[in-house]
Amino acid sequence: MAIEKTEVVLKSTLTCPNCGHVEAEIMPTDACQWFYECKSCRTVLKPLEGDCCVFCSYATVSCPPIQEGNSCCT
Repeated sequence: MAIEKTEVVLKSTLTCPNCGHVEAEIMPTDACQWFYECKSCRTVLKPLEGDCCVFCSYATVSCPPIQEGNSCCT
């Protein structure tokens, strides 16, 4: 039985909870992104409690390790 590997999506759209600015970004595959500065209001986003990175908290697609079913940042 062959194991089907899902393709990891690297492009995700972040939405700033402070001003609502939306920005498409490419997620890193070699590190977690714990901080992200909004390009509109300059608010520095941090992961919400229970999330591993800003993409898991504020973006349309979770980070690559989470997409692969792994834990992030370990």
